[in-house]
Amino acid sequence: MKFAKLRSSRAKWAAAAVAMTLVAVLLYANLTTADQPVERPIPHRYPPRDPQFATAMGHLFGPAVLPGNRVTALLNGDQAFPAMLEAIRSAERSVNFEGYIFWAGATGRDFADAFSERARAGVPTRVLVDWMGSQKLGDSLEQQMRSAGVEIAKFHPLRWYNLDRLNHRTHRKLLIVDGRVGFTGGIGIADLFLGNAQDEDHWRDSQFRAEGPVVGQMQAAFLDNWIQTGGGLLDGPAYFPRLDSVGGQGAQAVHSSPGDGTEKLRLMYLLAVASAERSLRIANSYFVPNTLLVDMLVAARQRGVDVEIIVPGKIGDAAVVRRASRAKWGPLLEAGVRIYEYQPTMYHNKVMIVDDYWVSVGSTNLDNRSFRLNDEANLNVFDEEFARAQAAVFADDRGRSRQVTLEDWRNRPFRERLAEQMARVMRHQL
Repeated sequence: MKFAKLRSSRAKWAAAAVAMTLVAVLLYANLTTADQPVERPIPHRYPPRDPQFATAMGHLFGPAVLPGNRVTALLNGDQAFPAMLEAIRSAERSVNFEGYIFWAGATGRDFADAFSERARAGVPTRVLVDWMGSQKLGDSLEQQMRSAGVEIAKFHPLRWYNLDRLNHRTHRKLLIVDGRVGFTGGIGIADLFLGNAQDEDHWRDSQFRAEGPVVGQMQAAFLDNWIQTGGGLLDGPAYFPRLDSVGGQGAQAVHSSPGDGTEKLRLMYLLAVASAERSLRIANSYFVPNTLLVDMLVAARQRGVDVEIIVPGKIGDAAVVRRASRAKWGPLLEAGVRIYEYQPTMYHNKVMIVDDYWVSVGSTNLDNRSFRLNDEANLNVFDEEFARAQAAVFADDRGRSRQVTLEDWRNRPFRERLAEQMARVMRHQL
């Protein structure tokens, strides 16, 4: 009897040890990355208007910069959602959507209805959502779309055989219609993006509508994850039609994944910072710079670049991110970087403007999660008129923000400093 109890006890301890080992392995696999981090600063060699900048962007970070595009900014849900829905409803040959947030509600229902109607009309319609980000989609809308013929795929669903990829999410936000019109930006399919950032329940964000040759690159970014989730290769004129020039903007669609082997988007942003000669405007919802980015922003100030940053204020969805961000502000403020906190609502924008010429928009945040853990996609626009318009939007957002001075930062309460240092422990996952 004693021997049986001893053997049972040993079995339980062995099972517990195996379980703990498995948990440790899974935590290690999800909380670390194999990529070598970018550590060396990039020196200033040429400004964004120099042709060499566009050449470097094309060779280093993906497809070439293509001329002949027209990119239109859509501010908040009031402008973005009607334009996106109109494009879907007018589709004749294909609809491809990839997103992180797709939630039930009025907005989710509008998009589900639009996708379903096109699928019933015989237009191939595909919806790729992140398994974790779309948890609030609900069975009803999903079943509605599937019954209508919409092909739905979920990125990295919870399965026993892919637990090591649980922390690898797709954060891309792409909509491509007929291979001719593309949308990207920071807006998700949820009611909190409705309206015009008029109160705490309606977030501030931007979406961008693209036409011209760059839409083919956006389609390729969608196919990257569509194939990875088990979908087949999509080819032919329904997806990659001939795209003629429709405007005067140079543009490039860049996408990244942890499996790329290099921190492509981090390098892209660092090269952009290094290129700045006059001005650098950063609007970002999750701004958690590492030491290298801080050093390069300080270096930009030292060579006379006017650097301004807008981030969320106290109204936000991730207090730990705000704390980790503020912990890094000291050297920036000392160098003369101006930092503003948006006041009316959550600030979800993701826009960088360099020398009023180069603009990068899309899903990427300036944090480790976007650079090393998530799949992201950005649209880079090389055009002075577009950049000036975005600078005007930035100035309008700045007018609704509170500047944080060096004195403010130095005099913050001890409890805030302590919370910031505790948040920094999680900086590699933020």
